[in-house]
Amino acid sequence: MTPRSGSPTSPHRVSALIERLQQVYPGATCALTHHNPLELLMATILSAQCTDERVNLVTPTLFKRFPTASDYASANIAELEELVRSTGFYKNKAKSILGCAKQIVAKHGGKVPQTLDELTALPGVGRKTANVVLGTAFGIPSGIVVDTHVRRLSNRLGLTTQDDPEKIEQDLLKIIPEKHWIEFSHLLILHGRNRCSARKPDCPGCEVEDLCPKKL
Repeated sequence: MTPRSGSPTSPHRVSALIERLQQVYPGATCALTHHNPLELLMATILSAQCTDERVNLVTPTLFKRFPTASDYASANIAELEELVRSTGFYKNKAKSILGCAKQIVAKHGGKVPQTLDELTALPGVGRKTANVVLGTAFGIPSGIVVDTHVRRLSNRLGLTTQDDPEKIEQDLLKIIPEKHWIEFSHLLILHGRNRCSARKPDCPGCEVEDLCPKKL
């Protein structure tokens, strides 16, 4: 069933929303500092339950100490834990990084794989992390990243009524053109940080307020 023209999920309204956000946040991209796919993968693993700003404070030392997957694979777990401690849940994250690196070395020749199935088979890598790496590092639109900002804004903007990230992603995939899959999450994340915060959204200053469901 095609959404009516005035509904929040209508193609016309979704297109207008994307275009407006593109104007507000030109060149929107991942906020995690990285220089190659491996660095992005490790940074994304660390970003779980942690801010990108905190991760970006930790990763320069981590990346310098472990420049390759082989370096991570042979790391001392105690040292790894100490380096990532401030990102929270550091024992699990260090274990995931070590296990992930060992599989990359053993099964992928030390190179980060470029398919969703191969990435999600790695320890500590779920669909969200895989989508981040494929989209940002390789330009492959495998899906739409659903983090806390995307989850919140997708509901507020009437793009979904779901709460589960995977169900939200499936709803978004149906209405967001594939050419915007990679960019869309970056746009919502930036807007969530700048305007549509969890506790006190800046509706008067919001650049897409007229496209919010309450205005339709």
